[in-house]
Amino acid sequence: MTRTLTIKTGSKTELIDITHDIEEVIQSEGVDDGVCVVFVPHTTAAVTINEHADPSVKTDIVMVLNKIVPWKEAYRHLEGNSPAHIKASIIGPSEIMVVEGGRLKLGTWQGVFFCEFDGPRTRRVHVRLV
Repeated sequence: MTRTLTIKTGSKTELIDITHDIEEVIQSEGVDDGVCVVFVPHTTAAVTINEHADPSVKTDIVMVLNKIVPWKEAYRHLEGNSPAHIKASIIGPSEIMVVEGGRLKLGTWQGVFFCEFDGPRTRRVHVRLV
């Protein structure tokens, strides 16, 4: 079964914690044990697992990605969003997680983040439970 989450982003680049949204899907489907695949079907967005206890981690990730892939560069892509495509490729479009006891089996400080690199936009995230 696949469910689609709708994410509304508010800025050009941001990380949004979607852990709770994914766990709501798991609970609503009554899955106790299995695998959860999260997939982002966009070329300028991604998904990652990282620390969600300290919000400065999100800020640091965005800061470093912006330094590694600056917005002002001699990019050839005509839409002007090449940095968003590159950042999405670096982070990646999917994550696979274990579901145990009706919850994601994440580390103590881990959360799942939708990564917006070309916002603000309305985005989709597919959640597949196996």
